[in-house]
Amino acid sequence: MKRIAIAGFQHETNTFGATRASFADFELADAWPGLLIGAEVLRQTAGVNLPIAGFCDAARSTDGYDLHPILWCSAEPCSYVTDDAFERIAGMICDGIRDAGAIDGLYLDLHGAMVTESHEDGEGELLTRIRGVTGPDLPIAVSLDLHANVTKTISAHASSLCIFRTYPHIDMAATGARAFALLERLFDNAALYKAFRQAPFLVPLSSQHTGSPPCRELYERLSQLDIEDLVTADIAMGFPAADIRDAGPSVVAYGSTQEAADRAVATLLDSLLAAEGRFDDPLLSAEAAVARAMAHDGSGPVVIADAQDNPGAGATSDTTGLLTALVAGKARGAVLALLDDPEVAASAHAAGIGAELETALGGKSGQAGQMPYKGRFRVEALSDGRFPFTGVMYAGNTADLGPTVLLRVVDADADVRVVVGSRRCQCLDQAIFSHIGIELPAQRIVAVKSTVHFRADFEPVADLILLAEAPGAHPCRLDRVTYRNLRPGVRLGPRGRPFGVRPLPKAPV
Repeated sequence: MKRIAIAGFQHETNTFGATRASFADFELADAWPGLLIGAEVLRQTAGVNLPIAGFCDAARSTDGYDLHPILWCSAEPCSYVTDDAFERIAGMICDGIRDAGAIDGLYLDLHGAMVTESHEDGEGELLTRIRGVTGPDLPIAVSLDLHANVTKTISAHASSLCIFRTYPHIDMAATGARAFALLERLFDNAALYKAFRQAPFLVPLSSQHTGSPPCRELYERLSQLDIEDLVTADIAMGFPAADIRDAGPSVVAYGSTQEAADRAVATLLDSLLAAEGRFDDPLLSAEAAVARAMAHDGSGPVVIADAQDNPGAGATSDTTGLLTALVAGKARGAVLALLDDPEVAASAHAAGIGAELETALGGKSGQAGQMPYKGRFRVEALSDGRFPFTGVMYAGNTADLGPTVLLRVVDADADVRVVVGSRRCQCLDQAIFSHIGIELPAQRIVAVKSTVHFRADFEPVADLILLAEAPGAHPCRLDRVTYRNLRPGVRLGPRGRPFGVRPLPKAPV
């Protein structure tokens, strides 16, 4: 009987974000469960599309394995993880491993883009501390997000890495199952040589959709590598909203020989470099996106993604640029979600259905240049924010978004409604609309605060998908971002300006 300790510590850190992740944020249940300890890890993640659930399902369907859960937690992406939160959670994991007694292996469900107040490489620091407890020889299998900024430290301390291969991340549980298969191989004392390389350019999340070229072809190639003795290989596209030295895409490979792992990494890196010029920049101004949506003649809704105010990438989910463009553009049959404003949600609940409120909506996160949308709103529906998700990304999980309300902008020239919640949550599931009475096929425009994840659940009902460049804390125009900590020479976007090189002055008109 092999005894495996398991733990998870998830955070995607946007160093340009407005708020920091405290210990209380990791305790909070929102779109994912709150902090889980011991047996609760197994009970509350069962059936959920999470890597740890996929790992546990694979282990329990195989004879000879005993799982020892320590903890699992996540916090909605935002700015730096506080030192207090990191030290407490890392300490709980290390103490749990130390107190577990004899274990044969360890599985960690990590993200790969955690930045703390004191550590650029949060996962690397965690793994360093864990190796201080386990020593260098214990097999440690790690699963990472597709947006991981993989570092040499992560690669060195993990015995194996498995990385999501889809964006939207519909394969999270499947990635956990792959991580179990690699750990089984390590238990069998089979050789597993590793290789790791970083790409010399950043890719915005808006260009990382694995259903579109060139990512589609890059990820398809993973299953087509014909290299003798290769065991597995993965691509991480990186998280460019983390201003750290190691931000950006990377490739990892494992083989039964070092030559096989090296060949796979070289092949995949060559493919990434060859694809650099094919990464598309699909962003439209908010005004242009609304105008195009209104001009579209089709039977289904046009979905507009508010790509730079995506809370799933650490933005505040309370900016009003796209909302303003919808009203100013006299949009009809338009609905937007999920705007985070607990104050307005509370006022609407107190006022009741049918009441009208004169209020300032959103724009309260303190970002430079961000203002609330001031106007009159009618309360059309109320919710406690608890409902089952129905899409594949959040499959098996229940939302806990706090008081939620559907508001109609009172404006004679526009027909615009807004779903307002009390906790940040990326709008990637139709249930965010349907639970409060909105049937999406009947809408003309559906605006979502998301970058790519919404596609998994919204593409089937959309006639057209547009990405809007409204202001927000998740920057997609990387050449305009003020980076300070990147490694010298890394390009700010595909074929972009190298970091450290000043942009050319504009030519006189």
